[in-house]
Amino acid sequence: MEAIRTIWLFFQDQILGMKWLNALIGDALTAMGLSLDSIIGGALQFFIYDTIKIFILLSVLIFGISYIQSYFPPERAKKILGRFHGIGANSVAALLGTVTPFCSCSSIPIFMGFTSAGLPVGVTFSFLISSPMVDLGSLVLLMSIFGAKIAVLYVVLGLVIAVVGGTLLEKLGMERYVEDFIKNAPHIEAEGQELTRHDRVQFAKEQLLGTIKKVAPYIFIGVGIGAFIHNVVPQEWVEMILGSDNPFAVILATLVGVPMYADIFGTIPVAESLLFKGAGLGTILSFMMAVTTLSLPSLIMLKKAVKPKLLATFIAICTVGIIIVGYFFNAIQFLLV
Repeated sequence: MEAIRTIWLFFQDQILGMKWLNALIGDALTAMGLSLDSIIGGALQFFIYDTIKIFILLSVLIFGISYIQSYFPPERAKKILGRFHGIGANSVAALLGTVTPFCSCSSIPIFMGFTSAGLPVGVTFSFLISSPMVDLGSLVLLMSIFGAKIAVLYVVLGLVIAVVGGTLLEKLGMERYVEDFIKNAPHIEAEGQELTRHDRVQFAKEQLLGTIKKVAPYIFIGVGIGAFIHNVVPQEWVEMILGSDNPFAVILATLVGVPMYADIFGTIPVAESLLFKGAGLGTILSFMMAVTTLSLPSLIMLKKAVKPKLLATFIAICTVGIIIVGYFFNAIQFLLV
């Protein structure tokens, strides 16, 4: 048992966490005459290390996830979802969302396609919530920073929010608040061509390059903010505002995260720095969920497809769910770290 634990810790620290890379960068900066205890040296080490680590993990993950995704094109996904009903359909939709490495804005066109194809609005919203919040990439990247228990629990609770949120929207009869041009859009059933292995590899390469180009600016911005928090912002400030002793920290982090726009890859370095500075675990994860699921640009896009009452209900359900998850994580933080 101890041998398994040792192997796992090595995998988590050296493969996922790439601590060897952090040490290597630190040695290189020291050799250049920079002190790692200085603001500039520490910030450079954080920025270079996190940027390289995220891009390496992201490249491997997106390629693998996209290869898997090639087996689930929209037409096939619609057929799969059409076989299920009730909460089972919401659960399958949420799980399908985990194999689509999209930000919230990228998920909305697929959501619109599912809705125009006649899938229940609750099912399509379960997909819309889970796709940016809990994709497989987030699981691995979260493991590299927070460990396996926290990463798995984050994904599980994210899926719960997706399933419960979609189910509630269905029970509240929100179908009538979808814009008519979505419901009445012409839908053509197309038989998908069976892809060869070469086709799937090409598809994965194209998805990888497209995703890298799309998320790179947010990764650089996120790592830059993380480096600033990590090396400049006093720990006492973070603990006072976002620490577990502040009963409103989770609500504040959620509300601050809503108008921002980034995917989970851009928020992870910020989360890493906040954790280092003493912010509550649940507060950090609530911030990540809010940024990835309820970003202002995605809500503006969604407003074109649904009426205000449905949009407001969607925002309210997600916000309440995220806040509950945040307080839950804060309550059990001592059991997880």
